[in-house]
Amino acid sequence: MGEKILVLDAGTTSTRAMVFDRHGRMERVAQAELTQHYPKPGWVEHDAAEIWDKTLACMREAVGDGAARIAAIGITNQRETVVAWDRTSGEPLARAIVWQDRRTAGFCAKLKEQGHEAEIQKRTGLLLDPYFSGTKMRWMLDNDEGVRSAADSGALAFGTVESWLVFKLSGGASHISDASNASRTLLLALDGEQFGERLCELFGVPREALPQVVDTHGRLAECDSQWLGTSIPICGLVGDQQSATIGQGCLGFGETKATYGTGAFVLTNKGSELPHSDNRLLGTVLHQSNGERTYAIEGACFVAGSLVQYLRDQLGLIGSAAETEELARSIEDSGEVVIVPALAGLGAPHWRPDARGVISGLSFASGKAQIARAALEAMAHQTHDLASAFAADGAPWASLKIDGGMSANDWMAQDLADILDLDVERPDFVETTALGAAICASVGAGLHSSLQEAATAMRGDARTFAPTMDEDTRNDRLARYARALSVA
Repeated sequence: MGEKILVLDAGTTSTRAMVFDRHGRMERVAQAELTQHYPKPGWVEHDAAEIWDKTLACMREAVGDGAARIAAIGITNQRETVVAWDRTSGEPLARAIVWQDRRTAGFCAKLKEQGHEAEIQKRTGLLLDPYFSGTKMRWMLDNDEGVRSAADSGALAFGTVESWLVFKLSGGASHISDASNASRTLLLALDGEQFGERLCELFGVPREALPQVVDTHGRLAECDSQWLGTSIPICGLVGDQQSATIGQGCLGFGETKATYGTGAFVLTNKGSELPHSDNRLLGTVLHQSNGERTYAIEGACFVAGSLVQYLRDQLGLIGSAAETEELARSIEDSGEVVIVPALAGLGAPHWRPDARGVISGLSFASGKAQIARAALEAMAHQTHDLASAFAADGAPWASLKIDGGMSANDWMAQDLADILDLDVERPDFVETTALGAAICASVGAGLHSSLQEAATAMRGDARTFAPTMDEDTRNDRLARYARALSVA
């Protein structure tokens, strides 16, 4: 058996394949962008066939002729995106509905009006919001004739992206979902072994269309030899934010990480304690081994790096994301410009799918530098909202570990430390989402004996940003943000 780990990272805007060694060094990477479909305001879709085709191409490019060196495959993915396919033909039945999609807001509101949210939160750790997978499945059943027909004939398979990829990799032999992804569907009780009949009935999703819930690491499935010329075990499956938490080594109770990618996601390890929030945070499965679960409490902001992408692609204010740091440093402050980045509604702790983005404080002195700086400042403002909610839930942060593409911006990392008044730690290798999947797969393949051992062996050095902002400046910033937030 080889000693390399192949990681498939199926993200929102791109899919990647990476080869890691047992020490956590990334040796090869291949990446392809995914087409974003926006058929209506608030709707976001992917082509599931494109996800598979491009993932396979990246996988083959990254591995090259070295398939014999691969001990195992680990997969990490955008969690709440839903794929519907025909389990006989193996072909998608409709476009995948992406986690950012808001089309089920009305259905969520109806369930809230009927008084179901308290029970759902207690059982699943989640709130009634279009973000989660169950309502997307229901929408497909109600609105897509192909999906409905497949359900009636017993041919329908639902799954999140890791489930879809495993089905394809295994040649249709395995229809599984790991506990970290399954816990994001609204259909799995936090202490339930499999998807619950009562929850499936409430959301109108046929239990028989759903995958089997499995561990996050172990010998979970087999990649068929037709794809790389040899059969390779799939030994790690983990949702992207849980994967980043593992990649950051947040394996002890109370340790906290924040990932700044398309959105921003903060998780605090809660150990074996079933998570509960009075401040509209989420309970989720962090990882599962031999049926035993470790939990986390989570806060999610829907828009982070996608705000910078919006400034680049929709408004044409910048040519690249890297320009934002130079622009932020070119001025003393944002000139009172504040951005509330509710382009896909507001996530935790507000949970307002109806909210829309706000740019306030504009004057004739406001240019692209002020707007770019305000966009970066919005990351710290949103994170501060989450920090307040975590503290109110009895989970205050002693420090914060950050990762994801946006975290490479030194100005933003320092601004986080200043607004949070906390030390912020950033690893030298910021792609901890992929690293977490490599850690899971290495343990599942037996290259390391535990997640802790693997994380210790595979994580590198880190840089710490210490707060330097005075209290008056911090309070003034937060007050301006609060005013802008009130009109979002």
